Amino acid sequence: MKTQRNIIPKVKTKTVKELEDLIKNKKTILIASIKNIPASQFQEIGKKLRGKAIVKVPKKNLIFRALDSSSNENVKKLKEQIKDNVAILFSDLDCFDLAAELIKNKSPAKAKPGQESPADIEVEAGPTELPPGPAISELGAVGLQIQIEKGKIHIKESKIIVKKGGKISHAAADVMAKLDIKPFSVGFIPLVAFDAQESKLYLEIKVNTEETIESLKTAFGKALPFAVEIGYVNSETIGFLISKAERNAKCLESLKSVEKTEEVSQENQAQEIKTEEKK
Repeated sequence: MKTQRNIIPKVKTKTVKELEDLIKNKKTILIASIKNIPASQFQEIGKKLRGKAIVKVPKKNLIFRALDSSSNENVKKLKEQIKDNVAILFSDLDCFDLAAELIKNKSPAKAKPGQESPADIEVEAGPTELPPGPAISELGAVGLQIQIEKGKIHIKESKIIVKKGGKISHAAADVMAKLDIKPFSVGFIPLVAFDAQESKLYLEIKVNTEETIESLKTAFGKALPFAVEIGYVNSETIGFLISKAERNAKCLESLKSVEKTEEVSQENQAQEIKTEEKK
């Protein structure tokens, strides 16, 4: 006879069964960190992912039970990557496409005192919606020059109030909150993914579109002159190669002209010598 302690609640059994089915039927399983994401933003991101991914936030032991049911050993290795504050996503998208969706759907977030600034935080010159009052001294506390125009505070000059890597003070955080400046972004952070079709585990799945584009631009900038130099023909180099050929042709023409001039000069000299000899 089973004791009360050994009986698994139906809701847990149902959750495990749902996870098992998703593990068997979905192309991609992705573990993402959801640390420090407010509930409202979590729900907003979940809405944006509808039709692209199924998001689950079950307890770790239930995820482990579901993963253990798989016959694929690589799937079971996901257990080693599951920490606190994570969500498990199931999708028919490619691993990296899903990771890119998560990065794209990050939401702007307000700064909190003590946080490290991800970049220079600048308050731009211009009008605000703030009325004169306590806000005047608060803006002045971070070095902003202001004036009153049409009953509202106007910032006279742009100013960086927190440098990249600097700690955000209470004063700076308050000013940013009043001016609705949100220097941070929060969202699901891809940690690890499993591709069921390839049966491949990606332990570090990072997507940085801007950085990748910049790297490609740098590589292209280095490759193009080299390709032109060795005469490699494609749609990118053909224009440069034609221009190079044209310049070389002009140089050859110039050399031919110089050679002809020298030949004529030599002939003239020879003729002069013969004329002198006859005399």
